[in-house]
Amino acid sequence: MSDKDQPTTMDRILQEITTVSRCIEGMDASITSLTLETKSMRSDIAGFQSRVTGLEQRMGSLETQINTSQEREQDFLYLRSKLTDMEDRSRRDNIRILGIPENEEGSDMQAFLTSTLPKMISLDFDPPLEFQRAHRIGPKRSDNSSRPHPIIACLLRHNQTRQILQVARNHGPFRIDQNEIRITADYSKETNKRRKAFLDLRPQLRKLEMKYGLFDPARMWVTKNGVSKDFYNPDELRLFLDSFQSQPMDSLNTDSEHDIVGGSDRAETPHSGMEKAKTALHDTGASHRGRDME
Repeated sequence: MSDKDQPTTMDRILQEITTVSRCIEGMDASITSLTLETKSMRSDIAGFQSRVTGLEQRMGSLETQINTSQEREQDFLYLRSKLTDMEDRSRRDNIRILGIPENEEGSDMQAFLTSTLPKMISLDFDPPLEFQRAHRIGPKRSDNSSRPHPIIACLLRHNQTRQILQVARNHGPFRIDQNEIRITADYSKETNKRRKAFLDLRPQLRKLEMKYGLFDPARMWVTKNGVSKDFYNPDELRLFLDSFQSQPMDSLNTDSEHDIVGGSDRAETPHSGMEKAKTALHDTGASHRGRDME
C-alpha cells in the first residue's frame, strides 16, 4: 500500500469532528424534545393548579352551604319544638275518651257527656260540667261492628279537666255496660310519638330493675339506688340504657334534677332548651300529671 492510500491525520480528525457533530445534533434534537415535553408538563401543571383552585373554591362554597344547612336545621328543630309546645298547650283542656260505642251519644255529644261522664267516673262536679266542643274523630259509623272512634272533648274549665284525668289515672279504666272506657290527655302527634318511644323502653327498664315514670308532656323520670335522672329524648334514654353496664348510674353527675343525660359537656341546642322550658312549664301546678309510675 502506498502512502497515498493511508488516511492522513487530518482526515481522521475530520472524521472525528463529523462524528461529534452528528452526536451534538442528536443531543440537540433530544434537548429540543425534552424542552417541548417540559413545556407540555408545565401547561398540564398549570391546568391542574387551576382545577385545584376551582375545587378549593367549590369546597369553600360547600362548607358554607353545610354550615348554613346546619343552622337552618337548628332553626327548624327549634321552630318545630315551639310549634309542638303551642299545639300541646292548645290541647290542655281536651280529654280523649276511648271505647264508647258508636251512636251511644245520640244527636247531642255535649249533653251525653254532661250526663254520663260524672256517673261513669263517680265524681260530682260543682259547677256542672260544661264543654266548649265535643265530637268523634273520623267519619260517623252506622253500626258497632268495628272499633268505635275516639271522642275528643274540650272542657270549659281547666280544673275540671285536671280532676277527670286524675280520677282516670287512679281509677280507670271504667265501664259502660260491657264496654271498657279509657280517658286520657290529648297530645300533639309529635308528643304522642315521643311518649310511645319512651313507653317502648319499659321492658328494658324493668330488666335493669329501674323505677320510672312518664310525665307530661313527654319526660321520662328514671331512678335506681336513690339516683334519679330526667330524659327528654327517647334516643338519649336508649343510649343510656345500652351503656348502663359500663357506666353505673351512681357515677353520673346528678347536680341538677333536670339534667339531660347524654354527656355533661354537650352544648344545649335551641331544641333541647325549648324542651326543658316546655317540660318545666307543663310540670308546674296544674299540668304536672304523672303517668305510668312504677
